[in-house]
Amino acid sequence: MLNSCDDRESVMDDDLLSTQAGTSQTAASPQLRPNNDLSIQPKKNTILVSHGRPPWYSEDGTRISDAFVVAVAGGSASGKTHVARQIVRSLGSIPTVIILSQDSFYRRKSPEEVELAHKNLVDFDHPDAIDMPLFASCLADLKAGKQTNIPVYSFAEHQRLDETKYLYGASVIITEGILALHDPALRQLYDLKVFVQCDSDLMLARRIQRDTKERGRSVDGILDQYLRYVKPAYDNFVRPSASHADIIVPGSNNHVAIDLICTHIRRQLAERSNRFRQKMAIPHQYLSPGDVTPPDVENLDLIVLPQSRQLKGIFTILRSKSSSRQDFIFFMDRLSTLLTEYALQQLPHRPKTVMTLTEVESHGQELDAEYVCGISILRSGGALERGFRRVMNNIPVGSLLVQSDGKTGEPLLFQVMLPVGIRERHTAEKAWVFLLDAQIGTGAAAFMAIRVLLDHGVRQDHIVFITCLVARSGGVSVLRRAFPAVRIVCGEVDDHMREGWLEGFKAEGNPEGDGRMVWVMQPGMGQIGDRYYL
Repeated sequence: MLNSCDDRESVMDDDLLSTQAGTSQTAASPQLRPNNDLSIQPKKNTILVSHGRPPWYSEDGTRISDAFVVAVAGGSASGKTHVARQIVRSLGSIPTVIILSQDSFYRRKSPEEVELAHKNLVDFDHPDAIDMPLFASCLADLKAGKQTNIPVYSFAEHQRLDETKYLYGASVIITEGILALHDPALRQLYDLKVFVQCDSDLMLARRIQRDTKERGRSVDGILDQYLRYVKPAYDNFVRPSASHADIIVPGSNNHVAIDLICTHIRRQLAERSNRFRQKMAIPHQYLSPGDVTPPDVENLDLIVLPQSRQLKGIFTILRSKSSSRQDFIFFMDRLSTLLTEYALQQLPHRPKTVMTLTEVESHGQELDAEYVCGISILRSGGALERGFRRVMNNIPVGSLLVQSDGKTGEPLLFQVMLPVGIRERHTAEKAWVFLLDAQIGTGAAAFMAIRVLLDHGVRQDHIVFITCLVARSGGVSVLRRAFPAVRIVCGEVDDHMREGWLEGFKAEGNPEGDGRMVWVMQPGMGQIGDRYYL
């Protein structure tokens, strides 16, 4: 029998995911147990993506906006989960929402406490049952744009498991639990505090109906648990926390209150938006001369491959409009191999002596890095992966999906699939990361990818960016100014960026539908991802 206070709430059901414009998805750490084990926080801690996360940083690379945090508290069976669902549904196409449940943060128990819990003799409704400092720490990281790894709690075992769940990238965080407003440290992190108020008789009636129908419990057992634990906790801790709420929402017929909450959240997100891709694409038109690095390779501090005749020949084929797709793929793989080999010189090495087959000592070097991985910026970064893997054998490779907004052209972060070593702060701080993208034109995708790594704790001087082409007059000058310690290894440097329109899209300043604004590198190599994959 489960006696967790949060277990009494309805779980997030599948129809919640279908409300996000048909594009929502649940992201979970690969080390989690399968979701068909309904006793382990089923669908409680969820990432919902419907629109993509816009830039949360400024031109100098610093974070300028926190996630918006909404707390939803109230008595057991008051309708907290329903209110959280309705908020998500009503918000519609918002960037990224994380639903964070109080369930995850039950404290570890001794074997004796676990035995009592199975006998229904442990009070899970008391504040001492929750690890409030850990709850506040994880929420603070998420609010500040950092990754966190929250605990996983098994209701069947009445114990916190050793595994954790990785969460990152929220624009809106909804925390839900009966004690969400009880702890002062948690309250300081909330931007909006909601208390769901419901009649005690109605809450008890809901509990009896739900637990008898869905969980096979007896009425006597439900009443015993309610009188022993639930009612005292509500009177002593839950109901008094309503005084800290910004909004009191009724437990039923609450559509007006939810509309007001969603209107406030949308307004706050609009105020925190930041757009500057056009400034990166043509920085000399927007920034003062003193803020823009002169457009030459030396001042941009780029690491350019030696311009051998072989390299010139490869670029001639890759740039040619008449090159076949087969030739393009072959020589792109060759170029990415050369780039990766050259980029390896940026990793630290230490002396090593080995004994040869002729019994003679040979003095050489070996890699002096605890953890090395690669991350592709999709989709053009994927064109570099085959050559990268040829050189860096058996190292983990993750990906970031960054796409341009159809209306504004700003980068949007849709998916983060990072290697496990980057998801943990203590290993990310020691990691060396190769970022892969085919070219740096406006630099918007590169900017976002570097910011993601910094959010995870990767050191700036441990990031090596591998790319085929860099536009000298594009966003690379802004990128270098924001992240001077990042090393950029490229094949060639092109001179110009040209403004153009992507055909078939009507936008502001383009009412005839000639397309949305894009910035094209010249001479360039075209859309590298399309040429490689299509």
